[in-house]
Amino acid sequence: MAPDTASVKFSLTVKKDTHSMKLLTKTMVYFLLIMLPVFTAGAFYLYTTFNKEIKHETDEELVNDKLQWMRYLDTATINNPVFAINTPEFNLQPTDKPVQTKHKLKGVSIFQEPEDTYAPFRQLTQVITVNNKNYQLTLRKSLIEKDDLIKNIIHVMLAAFGGLFLFVLLSNWLISKSIWKPFYASLDKIQRLQLNKLENTVFDRTATHEFNQLNAALNNMTTRIHQDYTNIKELTEDAAHEMQTPLAIAQSKLELLLQDDSLSETQLKGILTSYDELQRLSRLNHNLLLLAKIENQQYPVTDQPDLCTVLEKYLSLFEELIREKELQIHTDMIATAPWPLHPALTDILVSNLLGNAIKYNYPRGHIRIHISAQTFSISNTSELPQIPPDILFQRFKKQHNVYTNSNGLGLAIVKKIADSYQLSLQYSYENGWHTFSTGI
Repeated sequence: MAPDTASVKFSLTVKKDTHSMKLLTKTMVYFLLIMLPVFTAGAFYLYTTFNKEIKHETDEELVNDKLQWMRYLDTATINNPVFAINTPEFNLQPTDKPVQTKHKLKGVSIFQEPEDTYAPFRQLTQVITVNNKNYQLTLRKSLIEKDDLIKNIIHVMLAAFGGLFLFVLLSNWLISKSIWKPFYASLDKIQRLQLNKLENTVFDRTATHEFNQLNAALNNMTTRIHQDYTNIKELTEDAAHEMQTPLAIAQSKLELLLQDDSLSETQLKGILTSYDELQRLSRLNHNLLLLAKIENQQYPVTDQPDLCTVLEKYLSLFEELIREKELQIHTDMIATAPWPLHPALTDILVSNLLGNAIKYNYPRGHIRIHISAQTFSISNTSELPQIPPDILFQRFKKQHNVYTNSNGLGLAIVKKIADSYQLSLQYSYENGWHTFSTGI
């Protein structure tokens, strides 16, 4: 027996999710969502404040001009030319309105002929008495240059804000990336963990207390997992090896009993049934040991066997079965096809796939074999329907219980070989043809 595949390789698989984002990216997005309204509000506040201050300064200038004009008008005679002046900045018109003790200030727009447009002004109006007559005094000051000044100041401030914003954004990104670097280093180690290599995995100390706590917990966890894995691995391997001896003894005893002529036919049938079941148990034990060795990577690639040669060997070994079923073999192979596999596993891969193609075929059926430098596929006709994908490579899953001497580990072993050596493995069914293909 051996630990299950899911227990042998301890790895963290990060699934792609279109609705998720990296922590650093999420931090930057939240930072933008917070800072953009703050900078926008700051820019609006500065614009409003500058505009208010400039209007206030302009109003003070108008009030000061009004006082100067009133002092001058107190000494002016009726024939003074000042009463005939009418400009956008100054106007004195007779009026029947009562005298006002306080001036009025407001913003107005006046058409400017040279520019052919309206220009903003601040206007002061007040009804005053000059030589015992009421006049409406109107004073104005242009805001064009001051508006331009405000715009220039705002542009400078926006440029300063933009530069500051980019600087803060970049600084925050660099600092966050540096701070989270130990976390991503630990995450990368977790993603590449394998149970048989846990003893060499150490999560280092960092300059951040929280990451040190995380790494300490990971170190304790990997140590416990490796100890448990080692104990289970040793137990299963020892149990499997210990089973070989009593199985061999029991089989030899049954073989001797089968040669005893004094036994009745009923007794012989019972012994033969027990013998067949012991053989099946022995094969099961052997296959489980094989799976454990593959999972523990005990078959390094020391040579690249020729897949074509291996296939020809097993076609010769299965020749009697092929002839018995009158199967038609169609091959499409290149001269040589060296594959990066251990020779023993190459034999197992070919024999399992070819054996299934023969075993599950019907009499006078067909088998198509294709081998290239990077692909290997076997297709066979069969009366059996498509294999459900959810149980295709599961252990101990026998298709339709047709062959009772099968232990349901053949395809599981093929899948384990493919996974261990980074080979692709696909199954397809079309028009009564079952196809298994693998590639480098």
